[in-house]
Amino acid sequence: MTENKSSATVIKTSEIKKMQKDEKFYVLGVVTRSSVRKDKNGRPYWDIAIMDGDGSIEGKVWSNCIWYAYEDGGKDIIGDPLSDSRTSILEGKTLGLLGQIGEYKGQAQYAFNAVYYVDQDKYPPHSFVQRSPISPDELEKEFTKLRNVCSEPLKGFLNFVFDTKKYWDKFKDWPAAVTHHHAYVGGLLEHSVTTTRVARYIAKVYRSLGMEIDIDLVTAGALLHDIGKLEAYTLNPAPNMVTEGNVIDHVALGYKILSGLSEEYGLESKLSLALAHIVLSHHGSKEFGSPVLPAIPEAFVVSAADDLDFRLFCWQESVSTLEEDKEITDFHYAMQRRFWKK
Repeated sequence: MTENKSSATVIKTSEIKKMQKDEKFYVLGVVTRSSVRKDKNGRPYWDIAIMDGDGSIEGKVWSNCIWYAYEDGGKDIIGDPLSDSRTSILEGKTLGLLGQIGEYKGQAQYAFNAVYYVDQDKYPPHSFVQRSPISPDELEKEFTKLRNVCSEPLKGFLNFVFDTKKYWDKFKDWPAAVTHHHAYVGGLLEHSVTTTRVARYIAKVYRSLGMEIDIDLVTAGALLHDIGKLEAYTLNPAPNMVTEGNVIDHVALGYKILSGLSEEYGLESKLSLALAHIVLSHHGSKEFGSPVLPAIPEAFVVSAADDLDFRLFCWQESVSTLEEDKEITDFHYAMQRRFWKK
């Protein structure tokens, strides 16, 4: 492969993840994250993530990389990007990247040897943003159904949150993360629907066994458990984390949002407290970011459903990129294990 972009075939990120060491590729997508770091010799390099409609990959743009403006006949329009103190100058932009598969500590590593700053009008960044594989109409229909199965006052409160206060306008499109799980447009809605459905199933099983568990509270808590992500993340046009998400986190932000809405709506104090407890404890342990541990059955159920959806998503995403003759994935750092595709 040469450094001439016109001679390269665009390869999707899902296919790149299946490629072997030393293979070369050309990918076209939107930069979702970029930062300048230094190698062991003190030389600066870019650490970036790029997304297309299939997913995203992370890689290194080393200091000897060649930067081109493809639409300008190969003329360098960026100068020396590593001399620019603004580490976000690439984020939200469409780039073409010539890369090669390497290996670091037994894991695939992507090194980009040439970068093409393509025409942003011809290749608009939003057209490369990954979206939920489930249709928006189907997700909205299921979300509305789950809202409506609740009895008062929770049904009225949910309508107040999503309709009167218009949280639905962002909620339907927002990502559930920047990496790890459901990190795409519509990811928050998809994750919330699945978590709620699973939580309701679990609650119904234990209710049938004689446990006192409020299924309406489980439903409302599961639908609202990640509402803090509306203030933790943004779409630019790909998922990104804002300062509040980094320094406060979505769990605390969710508590702040929910507390304000409960007070404004006039939700009964014990019900408001129970919903707040579910939001604050939904990560299940202090180690994973919950300031309090689940202390009521409804909180246990929502936390378990949330964790299960996260784990199964990570498994599915990891095994989907395996080559046909392999059954064990690379090490998944968020889950601290390798997955098995039996």
